[in-house]
Amino acid sequence: MIADKKEFYGGLGLLIGFTVILAVIFSPVFNGQNGLEYLDDLYNSISKGSAYYIPKVKKETDTFAGKSVSATIEMADEGRAQQTAVLFMKGDALVNVSGSRLKVEGDLEKILASCLADADSMYANDGQTVAAKYGYNERQVLFNWWQALKALNKDLTSQKQFQAAKVVETVVTKAVETSYNYYQIEAQKISDRAGVVFFSLAFYVVYTLWYGFAILFMFEGWGMKLEH
Repeated sequence: MIADKKEFYGGLGLLIGFTVILAVIFSPVFNGQNGLEYLDDLYNSISKGSAYYIPKVKKETDTFAGKSVSATIEMADEGRAQQTAVLFMKGDALVNVSGSRLKVEGDLEKILASCLADADSMYANDGQTVAAKYGYNERQVLFNWWQALKALNKDLTSQKQFQAAKVVETVVTKAVETSYNYYQIEAQKISDRAGVVFFSLAFYVVYTLWYGFAILFMFEGWGMKLEH
């Protein structure tokens, strides 16, 4: 039995309205995207606008000019090793390839400068420049840099060259990873989309409360109440 029909049906109406809006959110009515995809792209583009660290990282790597390093790097396979050897050679490093293993010797600043140049191009969505530079897919180039620098960091750490290892890790996290993750996303300033951002946040709060009150009214109208 329904104890309070007005409250119960009021809650049911809220729940039906909530469901209708949920169906709209999951429909491709936002420039061919559903609501979640649209907001995901929006917040990715806004976050990209504030995640450009490459110039700052470049200043850190510049302090290692003339710092010679020698390391052995293990890649996934021989083909990947051959691809990666070219990356280091573009940074004026001497590279010896033996199967999937690379022996690398060179100026750390020049090696990292070459990597940052590629990351910078990718951050600007200019993958064609990177692909033309090495002759294969630009995403693969950045992935090879990521794998190679992670291995370089490990080798330098084992040699107790901690400062060098630290700057390599900084390049990985602040340049290579961000450029790879944000590739082909157009950066936007939050000030340019302030209205949409404010509405989406306010809507999230209201929509969550909407569902909560719909359930509350239905259960109370049904006669169920919390008691101490």
